[in-house]
Amino acid sequence: MRQFFLLLLLIALVPYIGLSKNAPVDVMPLPQSVKIDQGQYRLEQSFKIAINGGGERLSKATTHFLRGLDHRTGLWFPQQFVRQATADAAFPMQVNVQRTGTLEVGEDESYTLEITPSKVILTAPTDLGAMHGLTTLSQLVKSDANGYYFQAMTVEDAPRFVWRGLMIDAARHFMPMDVIKRNIDGMAFVKMNVMHFHLSDNQAWRIESKKFPQLTAKASDGEFYTQQQIKEIIQYAADRGIRVMPEFDVPGHATAILEAFPSLGSDQNATAYQREVNAGIFDPTLDPTNKATYKFLNTLFTEMAALFPDPYFHIGGDENEGHHWTHNPSIQAFMAKNNIKDNHALQAYFNLKVEKILQKNNKKMMGWEEIQNPEIPTTAVIHSWRGENEGKGPGESLVTAVQAGYPTVLSNGFYLDLLFSAEDHYNTYVMPKQLTSQKEKDLILGGEATMWSELVTATTQESRVWPRTAAVAERLWSAADVRDVRDMYRRLDIVSHQLEIEGLQHIKSREGIIRLLANGQETNALHTLVRVSEPMKGYTRNPMGTMYNSYFSFQKFADACAADAPDALKFKFLVQDFKAGKLDKLQDIKDMLQLWQANDAKLQQVIAHSPMLKEVSGLSAQLSEVATIGLQGIDPEFERSADWLNQAAKTLHHARQQGGRCELQVINPIAQLIGLSEQQISEVAG
Repeated sequence: MRQFFLLLLLIALVPYIGLSKNAPVDVMPLPQSVKIDQGQYRLEQSFKIAINGGGERLSKATTHFLRGLDHRTGLWFPQQFVRQATADAAFPMQVNVQRTGTLEVGEDESYTLEITPSKVILTAPTDLGAMHGLTTLSQLVKSDANGYYFQAMTVEDAPRFVWRGLMIDAARHFMPMDVIKRNIDGMAFVKMNVMHFHLSDNQAWRIESKKFPQLTAKASDGEFYTQQQIKEIIQYAADRGIRVMPEFDVPGHATAILEAFPSLGSDQNATAYQREVNAGIFDPTLDPTNKATYKFLNTLFTEMAALFPDPYFHIGGDENEGHHWTHNPSIQAFMAKNNIKDNHALQAYFNLKVEKILQKNNKKMMGWEEIQNPEIPTTAVIHSWRGENEGKGPGESLVTAVQAGYPTVLSNGFYLDLLFSAEDHYNTYVMPKQLTSQKEKDLILGGEATMWSELVTATTQESRVWPRTAAVAERLWSAADVRDVRDMYRRLDIVSHQLEIEGLQHIKSREGIIRLLANGQETNALHTLVRVSEPMKGYTRNPMGTMYNSYFSFQKFADACAADAPDALKFKFLVQDFKAGKLDKLQDIKDMLQLWQANDAKLQQVIAHSPMLKEVSGLSAQLSEVATIGLQGIDPEFERSADWLNQAAKTLHHARQQGGRCELQVINPIAQLIGLSEQQISEVAG
């Protein structure tokens, strides 16, 4: 009897026990600490919010939060604006802030959230922390038959890293203002705080220069941001607690600049340059031995620095192979005269000149890892993007930069354009295991998800960035031991729909492409194939960067698909559970296999009316074939002979061939389901 009462006591205490790091709350990023309490705060139309401290930014954010609750609940709260002047201690929600935060690295972004059945109290040292708390609270809205509520709990939260960024490339494909703003909204929703704005490359220059109007007149296709629009973006981001850092890529990736100013180029035989329409690494490079180059950059970067209040200024500096330097006798003579031993040292010479220009404008230089050189001062930030990522850890460049005393930001492992899964990004270790001293660890500022736009237009950009960026955001915010991939995917699906409510178009845009591809036909069968297919990964969709031109619309089957094909992911987890002994999953597995088996006959009818879909005719047939193998393999009455297993292995291997630049993502789970190893499949491939 005593044991029985002890058991009852433990059950009663469970709601009060602090949750583990992988607590089942539907929040992303997962907070540092969550303690679930008993009861709920029920949302009623009388709900009002009082602000104590903070400034206009917090008032805007809190009003936005309240209108979001309107949208989610339909309660239409009578409080129109949330202002300090209308604050009342009797209001059920109190937001207590000590001061207005500054948009700088290392600012306090912590907050505490207390929810009881009678009140909601959000406390933070700065308005930035309070805004993060509002985001957490917006993700905690629940509903039942009686209405909407917040579960009673206490949340104590702060970011793990101070730099949590998203790089948006508007150079390869221009991103209109509404796309930029929606991405900023998405960043704020998952507590990211740096928008890295890539504004120049071989394909275009994308920002108005009043000093050099030739840049947009000759190198933008007429698509660029005016200076007033840049100010609007910066303010929009600042209102959401996000810094905007520009990138102007030099001395390489400079074809657009050189189209406007060919005399600054390093090719001794070139009198004109033409912007690129393909992806790749190209030779046109600024001439680091020409005094006119630095005069130009001094004027241009001084103008650009005045536009962007952020203390950091990214100069790119990557992928300069120096071919034009090597083949220019004048540049080679300059190097010999000045004891510059190689092209890397020449780029360091160039970077030092640029660094002095930035220093004069009160900016800190940041660049991709190629800028690292003993000559470069350790005030520069090294942006790590390459290197062996053993065990999903940072590459060598990040470790060597830190050991040399440079602050660093990691993007290796967070390249969204490569279309690897959210799990791949989530399993990236930001903090190198080799670093043991706190001094070295403090030099790891954080990381950035990067969205290069060679194969991305304004239509598809959001479907490539979201929702996977939320997984990156969690890696940069939450504790290092938050590693439950299943729970991450569970919450990622929830946050994806919440982002749609916030106005993002990552779901809507893909639906539009699917309707385009169906050409007026029924879309169900096409949806079924899309939900198990993913675009080819890495740079394999666009071999050598020449399959596509930048003016293509990119609204084909591969653009309707995205990383983390949802039904393939669901099927993978079902198979894992079934193989682990959860036999109740078998019927769900059968249902999915039967759907796929029958889908090809339906989709071929759509393909017959849509020539653009002919490229996936084989992919559709392969899905039916592998589904048949799966059904046979789990049928207890089916004879699984050695010949059948051999043929099944051949079929699975063949089904790995791309169709429409996409690949089926159910091959490995079906192989696991029927007991075929990767080695067996490889052996039949021969």
